[in-house]
Amino acid sequence: MPLLLTEEDVRAILTMPMALEGVETSFRRLGDRSGVSHPRRRLVIPGQTILNYMAASDAAGGYLGLKIYSISHGRARFVVPLFRAETGEMVALIEADYLGQMRTGAASGVAAKVMARGDARAVSIIGTGLQARTQLEAVATAMKIERIRAFGRDPQRRETFAKEMTKRLGIPVTPAPSAEEAVRGTDIVITATNSKTPVLEGQWVEPGMHVSAIGVNFAEKREIDAETVRRCNVIAADSVEQSKIESGDLIQAFAGDESRWSTVSEFADIVAGKAAARTSRDQVTLFKSNGIAIEDVVVAGRVYELAKQRGMGREIPMWQGEG
Repeated sequence: MPLLLTEEDVRAILTMPMALEGVETSFRRLGDRSGVSHPRRRLVIPGQTILNYMAASDAAGGYLGLKIYSISHGRARFVVPLFRAETGEMVALIEADYLGQMRTGAASGVAAKVMARGDARAVSIIGTGLQARTQLEAVATAMKIERIRAFGRDPQRRETFAKEMTKRLGIPVTPAPSAEEAVRGTDIVITATNSKTPVLEGQWVEPGMHVSAIGVNFAEKREIDAETVRRCNVIAADSVEQSKIESGDLIQAFAGDESRWSTVSEFADIVAGKAAARTSRDQVTLFKSNGIAIEDVVVAGRVYELAKQRGMGREIPMWQGEG
């Protein structure tokens, strides 16, 4: 019988080191072609609900599955149905809001590890919401970070965020009065907003920086301007195919010159050593994170296996009449 794992179960099991390892594995699976990830699709009832769905297989890990989530009136509900690759049986139904936050943060952590300079110590983040928290946790776990600056539009929120994250990470997090002041002089820049217009300008980008743009996955929205994209020597996307559908950061920057898509590397190829992350200290690198299904499937597989070992979750009586 499938195992139902609630948000509470996932929070009790999933740690950031586990998420980092699972996400890096997911890109290695794509790199060696034992994993397949299909782009997100959206079914829209105008003015009511958006249903998002994306699927992936991890043959080496033994699972395949989907992430499905609805967004309606400002509320999102996430679930991952997980299937065993060998038999096709559903092994788990996993509530996946926290899982999604952790794997999205972990993707930026893995990207910083392989694309930022090895001596990167300073991070800036634009955005102070829930996703910003796991972004910083992941990068601080993956790298030897010594200082962080954070900017959000609401002064009180960014003060609170800085205090909370300083305590959580044991690293000084300083609120910045503007996005530019957050970015100047740092090594790694993360944008984690839902902005329709750029929050990071290319004129602030300095030689040697690494940028992770993670906040938007709609063609009409973007967090980074065209000048930022132009200044990047290495651009990698978690999925180039998915980026062409929904990455406004790149779609708008490349408008009128489709040949520029040929300059975008699959992040999986960088993780697998098939493409270069950077070839000099002064290069500017960009990781465009859309969020892809294989991250969810690989991490969900690890969560399910640990839940079984620990006797967690609740069995769901389904397909009991099968012969």
